[in-house]
Amino acid sequence: MQNNKLGEFIRAHRERIKPVDVGLPDGGRRRTPGLRREELAQLCEVSPTWLTWLEQGRPVSASGKMLGKLANVMHLTVAERAYLFGVAEKLDPELATNGMEPAEGLGTIVDTIKVPAYILNRQWDAVAWNRAASDLFVGWLNCGSSPLTGSTARPNLLQFMFQERTARKLIVDWPYRAERLVAEFRADCGKYADQEPLAGLIAALAETSNTFRQLWTSQHVVGREGGKRSFSHPVQGMLTFDQTTFHLAKRHDLKLVMLLPT
Repeated sequence: MQNNKLGEFIRAHRERIKPVDVGLPDGGRRRTPGLRREELAQLCEVSPTWLTWLEQGRPVSASGKMLGKLANVMHLTVAERAYLFGVAEKLDPELATNGMEPAEGLGTIVDTIKVPAYILNRQWDAVAWNRAASDLFVGWLNCGSSPLTGSTARPNLLQFMFQERTARKLIVDWPYRAERLVAEFRADCGKYADQEPLAGLIAALAETSNTFRQLWTSQHVVGREGGKRSFSHPVQGMLTFDQTTFHLAKRHDLKLVMLLPT
């Protein structure tokens, strides 16, 4: 029997929605519970046939934007929305926005960590970091709230690594770390690499950095395993840390990175 987790999930939640909850008249007794396919299709601005095929598990394409409409119309919780995009193997466009803040309380948690610590989103923008990380990463996280590029974007680790000259001075054995970082990024973004905003970031890096372009096209993949990280700091001198990374339980698109003194 064909695996149809996505279609079964959509149908189950469609049948739980009360018409009045989405601004439709109740219409008295219904032969089936919840919304009809035609009603959900109208609210999502898709054809009833497309929605029928999606629920039946037929090979139809469902974009991240379209799944986002379904999630919003069906009033899915954060966990339900994450499951929807997970079984569809699509990137949630809401989680990909640069302006999105980390989950509640995470900024405060990072501030209480005594060692350098920062939180990265899926495209490796820093969305939160503490004072120790700001002091360490000269040219990246010591920029306060201002981004490296002068736009409203958050400071990005890959942009720092391949577009800022200070990175080559700060990071010991830069060529090896750069090669490793791109391989880790490829493993991290996986099937989402051809979806925005990751696709745009990769294209911009490839255009502005020959090194990144060569490393990206090499198709090298390694896991983000942590380990020794050495820095030649302009004020503090040589520093060595053990890096460890944790994925957050409630926000799988975010990861907490800590650098522990050796």
